[in-house]
Amino acid sequence: MELKFTVNNKEYKCDSSTPLIISIPMIFNGDQPNTYDVKKATAKAYEKDGFIGDTRKGGGCNFEQCNFIAHCNGTHTECVGHISLERISIHDTLKDSLIASTLITVNPEKAFDATDQYIPEKNAEDLIITKSIVEKKINNLEMDFLEGLIIRTLPNDDTKKSRRYMENQAPYFSIEAMEYIVSLNVKHLLIDLPSVDRTFDDGKLTAHHIFWNVPFDSHDINIKNHSMKTITEMIYASKEIEDGKYLLNIQFPEFEADAAPSRILLYELKNVD
Repeated sequence: MELKFTVNNKEYKCDSSTPLIISIPMIFNGDQPNTYDVKKATAKAYEKDGFIGDTRKGGGCNFEQCNFIAHCNGTHTECVGHISLERISIHDTLKDSLIASTLITVNPEKAFDATDQYIPEKNAEDLIITKSIVEKKINNLEMDFLEGLIIRTLPNDDTKKSRRYMENQAPYFSIEAMEYIVSLNVKHLLIDLPSVDRTFDDGKLTAHHIFWNVPFDSHDINIKNHSMKTITEMIYASKEIEDGKYLLNIQFPEFEADAAPSRILLYELKNVD
């Protein structure tokens, strides 16, 4: 199906039948990314009173029980409920079905080589994404396609599909970088890291707080007027997918939770005849 749409009075089109998928499939019991060394995502056939949910074992259908942690076992999309006392659901937050978005590729730098700050203090071994790194990539881009911002980090290879992040700490965003992203009016931020924050940050989640406009050291939000923005973590955009403008679609199950596993689709733009 060919879709035609208008962004700020400019016409675009794309083919909905040929999406680029930048999420990591959750392979239950198989290879999968992992952070905080949580248990792997698993699935097993349900069994009770002679019933077995596995056709390979004589069952009439496959009927599995799945166990996972959305934040740690793969690509997931989260909302402000991730850091709030109030139980805000991703189901009630993400309303946009198609999002004008831009993909950029950045190379994090050693934290002590940067003047950008972070709370708590940076460590010597940290890698950080600074304001200047993001700004250089954003300059001269069309602001109309920054409702969604997809950030791919270097080095980039398919080990991100099964990486254990406790073995090598992931880069994170500086205060200045996240403030800059907020200033661009980005509503949906997507990254190929397990978090926008440092893995061990004393529970501060500084970058999350900035993005969702929640004061540091607070978990209080206005239940009737809270941020409707989302963060998607642990994507994987292969090197074959070029930086540039796309139409973005974020899909996830109807979970009443602060986060849910997600499937991320990009549609390449074509010229309107």
